[in-house]
Amino acid sequence: MNVEFINPFLTSLLNVTSTMAMMELTPGKPQLKGHDIAKGDISGLIGMVGQQTKGSMSITFEEGLILEVMNKMLGEKPSNINEEVSDLVGEITNMVTGGAKNLLGEKGYNFDMATPVVVAGKNHTIAHKSKGKKLLVPFTHESGNAYIEICFEDT
Repeated sequence: MNVEFINPFLTSLLNVTSTMAMMELTPGKPQLKGHDIAKGDISGLIGMVGQQTKGSMSITFEEGLILEVMNKMLGEKPSNINEEVSDLVGEITNMVTGGAKNLLGEKGYNFDMATPVVVAGKNHTIAHKSKGKKLLVPFTHESGNAYIEICFEDT
C-alpha cells in the first residue's frame, strides 16, 4: 500500500479534529486488519473511485471520544450515540476525505467521493468493497480512541 496515498487521510483527520474540535489525537502504529468488525462504536465509511485507484476509507470512534468531539464542535453532549452524533460522524468523514482529496490532487491523484454511510453499535462491521489490504491506524485521546481504516486497490 502506497504511503504517499495513506498519509493525506491521517493528516486530514488530525487537521479536522484540531481545528474543528480543538482536540489533539495521537496516531499509533499502522497495522493490517484481517476482519470486518469495527474497533469502536460508530463508523463513517466512504467509497472513492478514480482512474488510478478505487477503494474506501472509514473512521471509527469510541463513544466517549465522539461525544466529546460533538461537545467541542457543537456545544452539545448527548448521553449516548444518537441521530445527531451519526450526522456528525458523516460530516467528519466527508471533511477528512475532502481534505485528503485536496492533498492527493496536488500529487496527481484524483477521485470521486461517494456519500458516506454511518453505522453504529457494538461489534458492527465495516465492509470495504475493494480487494486491497485493509490498513488500520489507531488514534488515541484521553476521551477514547479513533481508528482510520483504508482499503484501496490499483486500477
